[in-house]
Amino acid sequence: WVALEPRVFGWMDRLCEDYCGGIWNLYTLNNGGAFMAPEPDDDDDETWVLFNAMNGNRAEMSPEAAGIAACLMTYSHHACRTECYAMTVHYYRLRDYALQHPECSAIMRIID
Repeated sequence: WVALEPRVFGWMDRLCEDYCGGIWNLYTLNNGGAFMAPEPDDDDDETWVLFNAMNGNRAEMSPEAAGIAACLMTYSHHACRTECYAMTVHYYRLRDYALQHPECSAIMRIID
């Protein structure tokens, strides 16, 4: 995970024009998956705008959903680049979680 952390930050930097670093939290899922997400501000209605230049899609979402999207992009690209089966498993565990997330549509628009 230590090697992936800067890659997740890199994806967030590419996807979110306004991203400028910050504190991230690590979350573990009941299905064995995990993801990182930026710590939200005190504003409960905080939204981030993400744009994926590779598919032309834009979406507004919470910091948690943005973290999920950045992690999914990271896991997918890492799995393809390294042919690492374990990373493929982590991708699908997080994707299963994302499919049940209230912001599923926005997340899927970015990772499509």
